[in-house]
Parts: sequence; C-alpha cells; structure tokens
Amino acid sequence: MHNIQEISIEQIIAHFIGSKTEEEGVQLSSATMKKIDEDTETLLKHYFFNSFKSGEYFHFSIESETNPNYVHECVSAIFNDTESFVNQSRKLGEYLYEQSEHPKIKTGELYVVYFSNCIIDGEIVDAVGLFKSESKDSFIKVTIGKSGLEISPEIGININKLDKGCIVYNTESEKGYLVSIVDSASKGAEARYWRDNFLYVKTRKDEYYQTKSYLDMCKSFVVEQAPKEFEVSKADQVDFLNKSANFFKTNQDFDMNSFTHEVMPQPEVAESFKEYKKQYEVKKDLQLEEEFMISMPAVKKEGKVLKSVIKLDKNFHIYVHGNRENIVKGFDEKTGLNYYQIYFKDEE
Repeated sequence: MHNIQEISIEQIIAHFIGSKTEEEGVQLSSATMKKIDEDTETLLKHYFFNSFKSGEYFHFSIESETNPNYVHECVSAIFNDTESFVNQSRKLGEYLYEQSEHPKIKTGELYVVYFSNCIIDGEIVDAVGLFKSESKDSFIKVTIGKSGLEISPEIGININKLDKGCIVYNTESEKGYLVSIVDSASKGAEARYWRDNFLYVKTRKDEYYQTKSYLDMCKSFVVEQAPKEFEVSKADQVDFLNKSANFFKTNQDFDMNSFTHEVMPQPEVAESFKEYKKQYEVKKDLQLEEEFMISMPAVKKEGKVLKSVIKLDKNFHIYVHGNRENIVKGFDEKTGLNYYQIYFKDEE
C-alpha cells in the first residue's frame, strides 16, 4: 500500500495513556524524540504502516461548528502550523484518555507522528499518524558474556503487529481529510472507542465502499430475502453467492443490469433483488450506485463473507465452488434423513 522507503518521519512524540477506570491518568512528553537513526526510522515506519492493507478509507465526521470533531481540530492545527505539533499531540493524549472509559481498554503508549512525502492516490502529501500500542510481547535477548553467550528475557513491542492506528493524509480537507484506520480489536464495546469515540469517522463513499456494500447485500439477500419468496435450497444459495463473487472477481466495472443478467437470469429473482436493494439502502443508511469501478482490495478482503459452504448438522461441510448441477438434494424415507448426491469426474 505504501512505499515506506520514500516516507520520512519529521517529528515523533510518545505519551503514556493509563486506565481511566483505574484513574491512572496520563504521562505526557514535553518534547519530541531526538533525531532517530536510519535503522530505527526504518523499523518504526514498518511498524506504523505495515498493517494498513485494506484500501478502505474514511473521513472525519464534521457535523457542525457547535459540535466539532476534536481529533480533526487537533490534526488540522498541526497541518496549518507544524510548530504546534507538541502541544496538539498532548491534547490528543488527554482526549484519548477521556474516551477510554471501558474497563477492558488497555493502557499503552500513544505515538503521534508527522510524516512527509506520502504518496496517496498519486498525490504527494504530508500526514499525521496516531498509533496506540497496547500489547507487549516477550523476547529473548542473546548477548556475549565473558564465558560465552548469555540470554535474558525482554518485554517489548512486536513491530509486525499494530494494535490501533490512524493515518490522516493532508488531502480532501473539505470532506474531513482522507483517513486510514487499523484496529486489531474489532469486537466488543471496548473495541469501538478508537474509531467511534476517539476518531469519530465515517466511511468514504468510494469504489471500496460500493464493492463492500454490494457484497454484504448479496449475502443478506440470499440468506434473508430469497428463502421468503422462492423455493431455494442451501445449494441454490451457495450457487448464487459463488456467481456473485465470480462477477466481482472477473469484472473491472459493476453495472446493475449486467450483474442481475449474469447472476440471476430469472426475471422474478432479478426484480426481487432490485427491490431488496432499495429496502437495504434505507435500513443500512447506504447510498449504492447502479454503476461503479470494482475495488479488488475490497473483493479480496470482503469476498470471504460469501462463503461457498453447506453445513450438514455437525458432521460434514460441503464446499461448492461451481457446477451447481453436480449436486442434488434428496430425502431418504427409510431413515428420515436428507442427503446430497455429488457427481464428479476425478478425485485428488
């Protein structure tokens, strides 16, 4: 996603954010870190950028002047005046502490970093990064002693795993800047504080957003709506999901008419899907386009929601990747059990 060799760390500062429920408070640094050497900068850039892979972007939510977005204000101040970096980073540390009210939220260090020479959508821009390290790993350090090699335990940060991160690019400022997010804790109430309470962002409505939304809607339609209107088996549902996934994988652009013609040639099913789309948009508060460029990163990440598997009791799983005609469902009157017949040419 990023060519980190070209990116430079201009300023970096770290603050300790304690547990609010334990009233631990914060320990705020008063100055940026001293000039770091090239090897350390390379490791830090790997740690900060390596986990940003999805291609999904956000904007800060800016509702009104009377209800401002605090992180947006602090980052804007840094972009407008880099001399305010330390002061604004301290404000961000205090604000993060105030938002960390859930008892399961872990203590950790907040790194605020000013980057230059970031390339995003072909544009070279500066960026402000906010990164929180919560998890510590155990390491073994090997040193040379007087009588030979000696080992000792060390506790530190795994640079291959970023707990929480946010990179704000100095572009699309009128929409709330272009924002990228990482959060390794994606479940539970304690996980939402980083994105929803602290950053307060909304999804950028681009091709990633459209692709992801349609993939989610396809699964929802075949699981929730189709069985209500049509006689569909699990094999039929899997076949629909396979065809949907294949369409997104093999086309560069999405067109609603082409999609329904290829995936659901039955007119009544296609019409039901289009009607379901209208209801889905209202229910999920989405804006889905009839035509857009398909995002391959979204297909790669979100396509897994279209699982091509039939689960039979707790005994078997049948993975179906095509040729719906080669699987037939039946009922055995002697045993009172359902069964599937599977036809194939070769086995491996």
